[in-house]
Amino acid sequence: MTSPPTPYWEDPDTGLQLYCGDMREILPALKLQADCIVTDPPYAETALAWDRWPDGWPRLAATVASSMWCFGSMRMFLDRAPEFADWKLSQDIVWEKANGTGFATDRFKRVHEIATHWYRGDWSAVHHDTPRDAYSGPDKHARARTDRGQHLGKIGAQRYEDDGTRLMRSVQYAKSVRGGLHPTEKPLSLLERLIRYACPPGGLVLDPFAGSGSTLDAARQSGRRAIGIEGREEYCEAAMRRLSALTLPAA
Repeated sequence: MTSPPTPYWEDPDTGLQLYCGDMREILPALKLQADCIVTDPPYAETALAWDRWPDGWPRLAATVASSMWCFGSMRMFLDRAPEFADWKLSQDIVWEKANGTGFATDRFKRVHEIATHWYRGDWSAVHHDTPRDAYSGPDKHARARTDRGQHLGKIGAQRYEDDGTRLMRSVQYAKSVRGGLHPTEKPLSLLERLIRYACPPGGLVLDPFAGSGSTLDAARQSGRRAIGIEGREEYCEAAMRRLSALTLPAA
């Protein structure tokens, strides 16, 4: 019987684990089931050594979770669409950055990235805690709504109770990480929103492309456990230092 792989780093107190190697080899050996995946795979849009798409990874991911947030570009998702055949798309959000990157001067300046949410099985069985923002605009408490006709099906008359919150918008602003540990590092505030949506408190988040450990960091800060897999040891080392600094010494 093959023994499970040894973590590159772990913290039993917070339930964080980091593995170093190809996710296509490590993930099957872990024999785990995660509540959700939150990941930022290589987009395969540059000549950089780390920017290589691991063929088949979305199908492998579908064997260990029924919910997944995946960052990417429109080009990436269109080019790799057949590899997401085991998943259903529920929604997408746009991450608006303060400033974009890119060298093309014949197109709109790109100041956004996309995060898509995928699921398997029945939607009603997939955890989704819809995030809401506090609202301080005009009071709409106890306002009756009349029949508004057709909109994704007929909406009949109803009574709306204003609870002082509104659904978070699908365009989310968060400052880019400048001078981070990884060139495509995502902001913690954005990752936390995605994790809180898709993973119940105390649940397990998986990131098969862990980079500098941002997803693991965000999971810990939001009260979730997390397992990360990273293929390049220099980023595993950086993630280990980052996550170890978050671990409080024993009393």
